[in-house]
Amino acid sequence: MTGNDTPVLRVAGRPVGRYVTRPELPTRLSPRPYLHPVTTLAGTAVTEFGPADHLHHLGVGVAVPDVEGHNFWGGRTYVRGRGPTELDNHGAQRHSAFQLRDPDGFVEELRWVAAGGELLRERRTVAATGLTATAWALDFTFSLTNVTPDPLTIGSPATNGRPGAAYGGFFWRARKESAAPGVFTADRAGEGAVHGTRADWLALTGETWTLVFAGATDRTRRDPWFVRTEEYPGVGSSLAHDERLAVAPGDTVVRRIVTVVADGRLDADGAATLVRKAVSP
Repeated sequence: MTGNDTPVLRVAGRPVGRYVTRPELPTRLSPRPYLHPVTTLAGTAVTEFGPADHLHHLGVGVAVPDVEGHNFWGGRTYVRGRGPTELDNHGAQRHSAFQLRDPDGFVEELRWVAAGGELLRERRTVAATGLTATAWALDFTFSLTNVTPDPLTIGSPATNGRPGAAYGGFFWRARKESAAPGVFTADRAGEGAVHGTRADWLALTGETWTLVFAGATDRTRRDPWFVRTEEYPGVGSSLAHDERLAVAPGDTVVRRIVTVVADGRLDADGAATLVRKAVSP
């Protein structure tokens, strides 16, 4: 990695991801560190930053629309009985320090702050690993600790009354192309079939690339997938799908997602093979 505020992840010396730690963004976008661009080994970009359809989509990172009413996702807030509403409730994720920095990854400390002070402290571990001549894996773990003296709850538009909108947690805004990407798991295909379901892995395929997302812990695999392909290409792992997630004072929520980034369009067998290679037992 290089640069103080823009480390670059590398696989076998090849740059595959740029990480921005201190972005200069409007408050309305819930400023937070992010990875963009992320590329395949052949150099194809597989992320988008601030697209016109959703300016608050920032490549790859962690975004949560509701932490005790504070918006760490960006944009409007879904309010029960009112719908998407502009509120002055945006928080920010602030980089504190790197505990470890290597060419292939880092361990970072962050503070989640909003009006009234710090709500959560995060430890984020990110690593890039080569898999084959045409594929590598991004290993992304985040640990959120409640640093307030009171219980916190994490919600989503779904838990606030908007069916099917359980976004919040790890989120990857993928590259938008002329045609919507394909999406499939080991046993089903299409946005309608995979959105909101639990699966060990989920693949998103573009014109010349494939992303395969896998929960790398038992707890992470229990979170349903949030999927969009027709409106925009994006995949996330839902922290608050059916109900709000409670975090007691001092308690920590941990999730680990490993994403295979491959050149070419993989089929189910190819995706499963690379996931097995990427995710440690």
